[in-house]
Amino acid sequence: MDSPSTLLPGAAGPDRGGIRTTSLVVLAFGVAFGYLEAAVVVYLRAVIETGAVLPAQDPATLGTFEAVEILRELATVAMIATVGWLAGRSRLERLAWSAVVFGTWDIVYYLGLRWTIGWPPALDTWDVLFLIPMAWVGPVWAPMAVSAALIGVGLAAARRLRAGGSLRIGPTEIAGGLVGGALVIVSFLVDSERFLAGDLAPWSGWPLFLGGMVVAGLAAIRAFVVAGQRALATAPR
Repeated sequence: MDSPSTLLPGAAGPDRGGIRTTSLVVLAFGVAFGYLEAAVVVYLRAVIETGAVLPAQDPATLGTFEAVEILRELATVAMIATVGWLAGRSRLERLAWSAVVFGTWDIVYYLGLRWTIGWPPALDTWDVLFLIPMAWVGPVWAPMAVSAALIGVGLAAARRLRAGGSLRIGPTEIAGGLVGGALVIVSFLVDSERFLAGDLAPWSGWPLFLGGMVVAGLAAIRAFVVAGQRALATAPR
């Protein structure tokens, strides 16, 4: 027997024209914001030292500008959450749009750096991903994979909710999302100290990362599938 859960509905009634417009606007913001982030990093790199590595990858530079970087990251998260809030009509839809903005911003950020300064040279290039509460590190392909998943799940969730559908959010889905997310985060923390010390050995956190992605992915799929099954079961015959 299923554990107690909540079917979280979206806006009342279908609004398919609105979802297309909202999707385009949110994606456009994510693209613009991602390129802006890349441009900021290029400017910081030029100001600090011509020919220097990216600021967040140099331990000495990281220490000097750590407070600035942390505040910039907090501002980035606030802007992403604000756009998600404005785009959505319910708490869950707002979270879905925030995921879309985050994923688009992150992928375009790396594409913008590649286009402007030729970095990263490869998808397995190491990067410092986040600084709160400590440095998250990993190869570029890993955050891009997370971002692609966020875009896909976010768009699918927002579309269903805006059309008046629902998602099943119960203990199983919540636990799966939290455990999967925690595994992904830990995978970015396990090599932090050695990377900042200059050790660029292969990423040891990849098993945790893949496990986290699978667990979170299964939780997301269950949220869609179970809600769809219940909707069919209760539909007028």
